Amino acid sequence: MEQSAPPYRRIVDEIRRRIGTGELTPGDRVPSTRRITQEWGVAMATATKVLTTLRQEGLVRAVPGVGTVVAEPQPQSQSQSQPQPQRAAHSGLPRERRPRETDSGLSRESVVRAGLKIADAEGLRALSMRRVAAEFGVSSMALYRHVANKDELVVLMADAAFRDIELPDPAPDGWRARVEAGARLQWELYQRHPWLAHYLSITRPQPMPRAMALIEWTMARVTGLDPVTLIHMAVTLLNYVRATAAGFEDDLEAEQETGMNQNQWMASMEPVFEGILTSGSYPMYGGIAGHDEDVVTLTSLFEFGLARLLDGMAALVERRAADSGGVS
Repeated sequence: MEQSAPPYRRIVDEIRRRIGTGELTPGDRVPSTRRITQEWGVAMATATKVLTTLRQEGLVRAVPGVGTVVAEPQPQSQSQSQPQPQRAAHSGLPRERRPRETDSGLSRESVVRAGLKIADAEGLRALSMRRVAAEFGVSSMALYRHVANKDELVVLMADAAFRDIELPDPAPDGWRARVEAGARLQWELYQRHPWLAHYLSITRPQPMPRAMALIEWTMARVTGLDPVTLIHMAVTLLNYVRATAAGFEDDLEAEQETGMNQNQWMASMEPVFEGILTSGSYPMYGGIAGHDEDVVTLTSLFEFGLARLLDGMAALVERRAADSGGVS
């Protein structure tokens, strides 16, 4: 029987065995698609199917910037842990006499934290009231005693994410150092919560006091500018960090769909890109041939763009100071 199993299934069984015996523990990286192709001699499509199957079984999960890792074991639901005869006895009761579902352990805060956990690991598209309820082993109706609907839940999740930011104390001296520190706090926040950058909107902002407090802190040392210019600086900075960080969730969702992290995907596309770069038709792109594969990353783009943005803001602040005859 084992000999007739398809190759991907035999590999899935082996990785499942490693997880079951403790060779791979929660948080450990599982073999990448490239490693699977090398270790088992299968095609990339087969390796991708292996990781997809393991993910569907709940054994692994994708982590942005890390890869595919062993998932934390899920606690048994009440229906799984109860003896079968007892469960059958309960199910035979008339509906009006069945034990009422309790929501002990549920609170507004715990529901929000459960939502954060799901969105951080699987993306905002995976979030639903039913999915959150499953974390507690209750029906989705139990959640509505604590949050009005999914929209309110996501707003609360976003505000809670900003609440967890720890501002440096003492604060950096000088306006540029303060603005840079604020930008980096946002960047780190989006790395912890990849879905958040996509959720935030510049055109239709949600009322989130803690997010607003961070921006106020970021811009507090900038002086000599009128309110309209100052808010433009603040929103431009916010939008730059947010737009760049949107790639975190894009990559998370792509990995979940393909079973390949960014490095694995780039490796699979290497022959195609090599043909393009060596064609001579794209000299700018061809110029990076021979450089390290991570010469351009989300982090390098963030660092480059932030420095240029701060340079431009410095020129504006200095010009306004010179015009007013003051010192910024």
